[in-house]
Amino acid sequence: MRANAKAETESVTGTMTGAEILIESLKRENVEIIFGYPGGAVLPIYDALYKNPIRHILAKHEQGAIHAAEGYARVSGKPGVVIATSGPGATNLITGITDAMMDSLPLVIFTGQVATNVIGSDAFQEADIIGITMPITKHNYQVRNLNDLPKIVKEAFHIATTGRPGPVLIDIPKDIANNETRPSFDHTVELPGYQPTIVPNILQIRKLTEAIATSQKPVILAGAGVLHAQASDELLAFAEETNIPVVNTLLGLGSFPADHPLFLGMGGMHGTYTANMAMYECDLLINFGARFDDRLTGNLKHFAPKAKVAHIDIDPAEIGKNVETHIPIVGDVKEALSQLLKEDKEIPEINEWLLHLEKYKRDFPLWLSDAEEGISPQRLVKMIHKFSKGEAIVSTDVGQHQMWVAQHYGFVRPNRWITSGGLGTMGFGLPAAIGAQFAEEEETVVAIVGDAGFQMTLQELAVIKEFDLPIKIFIFNNQALGMVRQWQEAFYEERYSQSLTPVQPDYVKLADSYGIRGFKVSTEKEAEEVIRETFNDRQPVLVDCRIKPMEKVFPMIAPGKGLHEMIGVKP
Repeated sequence: MRANAKAETESVTGTMTGAEILIESLKRENVEIIFGYPGGAVLPIYDALYKNPIRHILAKHEQGAIHAAEGYARVSGKPGVVIATSGPGATNLITGITDAMMDSLPLVIFTGQVATNVIGSDAFQEADIIGITMPITKHNYQVRNLNDLPKIVKEAFHIATTGRPGPVLIDIPKDIANNETRPSFDHTVELPGYQPTIVPNILQIRKLTEAIATSQKPVILAGAGVLHAQASDELLAFAEETNIPVVNTLLGLGSFPADHPLFLGMGGMHGTYTANMAMYECDLLINFGARFDDRLTGNLKHFAPKAKVAHIDIDPAEIGKNVETHIPIVGDVKEALSQLLKEDKEIPEINEWLLHLEKYKRDFPLWLSDAEEGISPQRLVKMIHKFSKGEAIVSTDVGQHQMWVAQHYGFVRPNRWITSGGLGTMGFGLPAAIGAQFAEEEETVVAIVGDAGFQMTLQELAVIKEFDLPIKIFIFNNQALGMVRQWQEAFYEERYSQSLTPVQPDYVKLADSYGIRGFKVSTEKEAEEVIRETFNDRQPVLVDCRIKPMEKVFPMIAPGKGLHEMIGVKP
């Protein structure tokens, strides 16, 4: 989607309602799809949408709508668009808005509001959504003058999609949506206080090339900023030119091919031994578009203690926020990598470092359990990878299954991995897969969910059936809140307080009730047969996979420990 910095000059004759102006504005932003749920305060908008259609997907809960918009944005790179009514409709979006803010996803959200003359009177279905969302949006608006609406919409799309992407909310009172005016769409975005730095300072780029030349143990850390900047090709070229190995963050997976010999795996709390030790032992850490969150760094006292740190990020607020940065570079990751590739540079001789890391890979591979009871979850991920040919777009909920997928699926292309990182939102996986399928209708989309998270948004199966979306749903069912149970086992002396969930629906019957094929598998042989069949056609399928119930995610860095203090490392 374009950044909308140019003026629109098309004229519109006659008067239009606020709702009609909104729909016209969305068309001018090339919006192809909207996720939403109607209600009283947005009825004028839905009426205008009926008369001037843009494709609309009716979710079964507002949380489903906004997570679907997140999945759409993650895969397409275009802003996800959401509409919800006032009061509870708007507040049901809060989790998704926060999730998008944490993970830098471009969303434009429209909420209905009570009429302007009763705002502040605790009117029916009134909520101060502007006050509520101020800390969790990149920007928000409440429309008080109808003539401002086209300009506000244009600004919202510009803000959401430029710089560090994020959610922007527009609150529209019902009388504003009903009132009429003769609109002008001839607006240029002029925001003097919002001027993201795109092109990095060349002097800082040269400082980095000098640091590379003298480094003996360099490592690249690639985060989601690489994907947002569409810089995967440049990252690959830079890594191969310099021969520097690459670690991915959870949200950066797919920005560098997992089958490349320079790839060390995911870093952080459940990262590979090699990736974590590389960051611990390195003398130069080059961070492209990662925000050094606590799940990546562990105890900051032990994070890259011997390294000179270079941090390239479009958001200057992230640089130096958590980790002391010696070479700060503010700018777009793609621009930074393009400049680095053009610079004359001395390539360091680091074969000894690479051989050292290769030995770590051989000696400490990822944990792969054998299942005495149920299915090995790691082997289950590998089966899904095998029969999807490693090409699926994969979404997950949050928890053990999320980490097993991150460790074992092996993403080789960008924008195939959809998960909730910063906020860790249960219920995310299924609706996010729906949004991804609408973004890439011909691609294979897989939703891998836990039995607990799935039950939070399972009603969105109705959307999958309504549009015959060929999403493959795999429930990693251990009849528990798996990650909670793992922590209780490790740190709370096996006191499983409210983490075991033996009473569950029959998921096969549940799928059947929605008109979706369902299977239950309890052994690896059954799983392999069903998964093979699942990927043979373009129909939605749900598979209840009974995994090893007490299996844990390893390696693991315990709270307060450093990257080098992993437990559960399997030689």
